[in-house]
Amino acid sequence: MNTPLDKNGSARPGKTRKNSLCRAKALAGVSAVALLMTSLAHAQTPPSSETAMVRLIRGLIESGALKKDVGAALLAQAQTEAIAAQQAQRQAAAVPATSGRNKIEPGDVRVPYISASVRDQIRDEVKGEIMAQAKSEGWAAPNETPEWSKRIRIEGDMRVRGESRFYSGNNGNIETDWKGINSGSGYDVNSNTNLALPQLLNTRQDRANQLRIRARLGIFADISENTQAGLRLASGSDDSPVSTTQTLGGGLDKKNVWLDQAWLSYKFNEMLKVTGGRFGNPFFSTEMLFSNDLNFDGVVAQFNKTLENKDLSVFGTLGLVPLEYSSDNSPSRSQNKLSSQNKWLIGAQVGGQWKLDAENRLRGAVGYYDFKNITGRVSDSCALYAGADGCNTDWSRPAFMQRGNTLMLLRNIALDPTNPANTPQPQYVGLASKFQLLDLNARWDTRIAGGYGFRLDGNFIRNLAYDENEMLRRATVGIVNNGGTAQPGVRGNFKSGANAYMMQATLGNPNPAVVGEWNVLAGYRRIEPDALPDAYNDSTFHQGGTNAKGYYLGGNYAIDKNTLFSGRWYATKSVYGAPVAIDTLQLELNTRF
Repeated sequence: MNTPLDKNGSARPGKTRKNSLCRAKALAGVSAVALLMTSLAHAQTPPSSETAMVRLIRGLIESGALKKDVGAALLAQAQTEAIAAQQAQRQAAAVPATSGRNKIEPGDVRVPYISASVRDQIRDEVKGEIMAQAKSEGWAAPNETPEWSKRIRIEGDMRVRGESRFYSGNNGNIETDWKGINSGSGYDVNSNTNLALPQLLNTRQDRANQLRIRARLGIFADISENTQAGLRLASGSDDSPVSTTQTLGGGLDKKNVWLDQAWLSYKFNEMLKVTGGRFGNPFFSTEMLFSNDLNFDGVVAQFNKTLENKDLSVFGTLGLVPLEYSSDNSPSRSQNKLSSQNKWLIGAQVGGQWKLDAENRLRGAVGYYDFKNITGRVSDSCALYAGADGCNTDWSRPAFMQRGNTLMLLRNIALDPTNPANTPQPQYVGLASKFQLLDLNARWDTRIAGGYGFRLDGNFIRNLAYDENEMLRRATVGIVNNGGTAQPGVRGNFKSGANAYMMQATLGNPNPAVVGEWNVLAGYRRIEPDALPDAYNDSTFHQGGTNAKGYYLGGNYAIDKNTLFSGRWYATKSVYGAPVAIDTLQLELNTRF
């Protein structure tokens, strides 16, 4: 039979699908007949060594209706049964007849009777088994995929960004890079033994036209109706928790790939789900507190309930997040080890969403975040000059930091009695404040100006644990604060604050995905130095961290399906301390799949 072809010589899809269906139906019918023939084969085997069943299976293999491995197994079974039938026939012929009525003459064949209802039942069972096998293996319907593949999805996104940073010529030119110092061997604060400046951040030289990318690829599986798992890889220039952006260049070297997410979740019912591992931000928050690229380690329970009128829903989140485990082998060159220390974030949030009418929705949430054991601690006296392997509170320096928080010196360094003035004093720094945050979030979605979408976001954060006097008492060695210092009993030029707030307005579609959809946005933020830990928020606004204020403008336009051209402009400056003004321009192309 000739297969209809299109003008390019290819088989027409409709005809191909029809032929595949016909082949599957024919296969089911032939299999039913084959079963009946098997029954007959036990009673009568043709003289030829190759029975009808064997020939039938060979034909199915040659036509492609049976896979070679399946056909080979069936072929072996059919040949074995044919031989057994021949032996049974010979044995039956050898048994003498007991009466003339039941006497078997040479050439006689005994055929068992099978009723019509039994034949129909056998046919239906065989057809059902074959169609089930065909569906699971994907050969009855060639365009179908195996069942397990339907429970796995692949998602990803890609971004190419051009970024320029512009620094004011009036900026102060001394801003210590405490992050770099903490990751090294410390900075010697004794001017008698160290005349070099500490590591410093750039505050005056522009960085124009820096090309950067972000790539993320995830595999997510629905194990069952209740169990899910996910794994995602991402790019990144370093192990920063707040950015997966990779800066290009570097002599065209290969780029790093990091484990971005790895989680397992179980849904107890429609309202309660628990997730463990490394997962996306489970809290309703803004980038002022948690960067959009930030993922969380630990365990989180999420509750969501839509009330009876369906216009109001409530949600809640409770998370236990390990921030850092200190080494259990410190000091490494000492027989006496320090006890292990753990740093935690315990977060709780409750909120609701209310659909006022067809055009207006409100969403609000109240959160409380307790950062435990992240505050710096002054060490016991440690004789580094005598070969001590560090000090006993070195673990209290942050594992990661950006800029802005008030910092305190951690090491109580003993002086060499033979030469006290020339004793090196390499210092680390830790956070001077405790952090227990009250976080208020609100969002209003509506339509204005002839039906354009309009969204207004607001966020206020207060550090309830902020206490300047306690910070000064805790920092017995000294405080370092945004270019200023304070000594025990002397406040100096110490300045800080405990509040942060932001407002953002978005006009257009908040999430453009179809060609022609767009939005524009404008916002303002002010983050005082100790309103929140500087390690976890947006890394673009004032180059990340706290002690920053300013506005930003942006827009997004969908140039293709799930493909956006975006731009943002940030104009920021420091709140306290030496003046540091930074303008940032980002132009980027984003796509997701």
